[in-house]
Amino acid sequence: MKIILRKTVFYSLIALIVFTLVASTGNTRQLLSRNDQQLQDCLMAGSVVNHRQQIGKFCTNLPQSDISPTSNLNLSESERFVTKVKNKLLVLPQSGSYEYILLRAYGAIFINQNPGVKLPQKVFFTNENETKAFQSTLTLGKVNNTNNCYLQKVAADAFNQAQAQVAIPLKSGYGASDCTRTFATNLKFWRKYANTITLERVRQGKETKILSTVAPPGASQHLWGLAIDLRALTPMQKQALHQNGWFQTVENDIPHWTYLGQPQEKLAEFGLQNKIVKGVSYWVTPL
Repeated sequence: MKIILRKTVFYSLIALIVFTLVASTGNTRQLLSRNDQQLQDCLMAGSVVNHRQQIGKFCTNLPQSDISPTSNLNLSESERFVTKVKNKLLVLPQSGSYEYILLRAYGAIFINQNPGVKLPQKVFFTNENETKAFQSTLTLGKVNNTNNCYLQKVAADAFNQAQAQVAIPLKSGYGASDCTRTFATNLKFWRKYANTITLERVRQGKETKILSTVAPPGASQHLWGLAIDLRALTPMQKQALHQNGWFQTVENDIPHWTYLGQPQEKLAEFGLQNKIVKGVSYWVTPL
């Protein structure tokens, strides 16, 4: 009788443990599903309210502090990325808006954690004056062996370190247009490849392939002093750039490199996706 009782108790405990594990798994899935829905609510909240008010109203269960590389790995890629972006921008772009389209195309830079890097608080500048106002706050450094190529100093120093390992020529071979650009230069490049009709189609979400060729006026990462156009084709060149925080982040724009300031093994932890296109490795936003 005692043996039967012991077996009954034993099997009851096993059943209880199994039930607890199954219930816990179900709760975890429900939580992740609910977080994904809250992320969409957050992105749909609109772009006219201060992002902290939006987060308080629509994203109350999403982490409120910056993601550290060793935490919140149970969050989806979109959640990790949005949690980072919301602490960088004044407003979180509404899903489907022009700002959201630009964030999706060029927003990988917002995972940059280097305290020496200055990021804009919006995804594009509306005119030359806004661009100049931002650029006047930057501390610039010269890229070695160039005529007039300047980047934010932290980015320039990192590129110079990569260049000390292996020669990495600029796309043009010499000039400032490969580095930090003025609004006027950005606009000139846009008019070379596109026009106002194209811009309107981009705003409507009907034309996005052009974003891999040229950035709309005021939207180029080159305006921020954190992008450079290169002829970096060899594995040694790419390895040196990766080791110093430089990555290709605009899909199909092969010469374009962005200073993310993170080691490659950490990029996914901030929500970026590694996408291989025609043999080229890009780190793009998960939007």
